[in-house]
Amino acid sequence: MSALGRRYAKALLELAREQSLTDQVVRDVGALSDAWKESSELRQLIRNPVVPKPALRATIDAIMEKLGLSKLVRNTVGLLADRRRLAYLPDVLSAFEEISEAETGRVRAEVISAKPLDDAYCNRLLEKLQRATGQRIVLVKKEDPSLIGGVVTRIGDRVFDGSISNRLSELRETLLANGEMP
Repeated sequence: MSALGRRYAKALLELAREQSLTDQVVRDVGALSDAWKESSELRQLIRNPVVPKPALRATIDAIMEKLGLSKLVRNTVGLLADRRRLAYLPDVLSAFEEISEAETGRVRAEVISAKPLDDAYCNRLLEKLQRATGQRIVLVKKEDPSLIGGVVTRIGDRVFDGSISNRLSELRETLLANGEMP
């Protein structure tokens, strides 16, 4: 996460507090973050240096209008666009989510799996993580087919690796250490 992203995120959070819009801005940032993650076209558009500034701004404004984002979030993204810093949008969104979660006593847990996890599993995992850490957890789900199966969970700098690829690696190391593998 860039320092620039954190600065914009902090400024956005301060303005949201001043205007008593914190809950709305948190929802808006979540919606924009989801749109960023789900739309490769949006990412390509923002990263394309050939797109003229007015066309880029008009497209971004239309997307934010369609998402129903608050004026505060629109102005922040507009400022990034005007200053040709839209490439930092993911950093701003991520930093904002992290800072707002920390202020409300929540901790982000990144859950990486080979395939999408069902809601029942995620709810059980969430309960177990909250009991184990004693904190309110926000699950962020990601997929990585290279895991083969199982789940890797990151909370801050702690990693709980229950992936099949990790278990196979551990088994290989054990066999090598015991001289059972050539």
